[in-house]
Amino acid sequence: MNRAFVSVGSNIDPAVNTEKALRLLAGEVRIVAVSTVYQTTAEGRPEEPFFYNCVVELETHSPPLELKSCVLRRIEWTLGRMRGQDKFAARTIDLDLILYDELVLSSEKLTLPDPEIARRPYLAVPLHELSPALVLPGWGTPISDIAARLAGSEMTPLKDYTERIRKEILHEWKQ
Repeated sequence: MNRAFVSVGSNIDPAVNTEKALRLLAGEVRIVAVSTVYQTTAEGRPEEPFFYNCVVELETHSPPLELKSCVLRRIEWTLGRMRGQDKFAARTIDLDLILYDELVLSSEKLTLPDPEIARRPYLAVPLHELSPALVLPGWGTPISDIAARLAGSEMTPLKDYTERIRKEILHEWKQ
């Protein structure tokens, strides 16, 4: 079984689409943990709706490219994600593989660990929450250092929403 971390983001009906994505993901892999869900502003686009962002820890038998293309992209498609020229456009859901075991990979289709972890608090802070002792493979940098550096960013924890999602998603998986 492989351990992976997936970031989840939505700014089109985010409460509904984040939950739907997690339910669909739980039908494909074993979800071990769900970080706090945060409300964040759209990066570089304050006029766009707020995002819901979190990170999910999961276990899977799928290799990384298969997980990305056959599981994550299929869930995005199911939820109406349309990928176009503008990679920062509003979206129903965005699922990105950001870490996979100790794998270090750099290819046209996938880079692991995701280099955006170092600059995006909505990746680093939830990843630290789920795995506080993590040292990023290939970087040698503790996630605690990155999260501490980025922690002052504007992210509003959605505590009630997070607790409900955790109870429902993790409970359903165990049945």
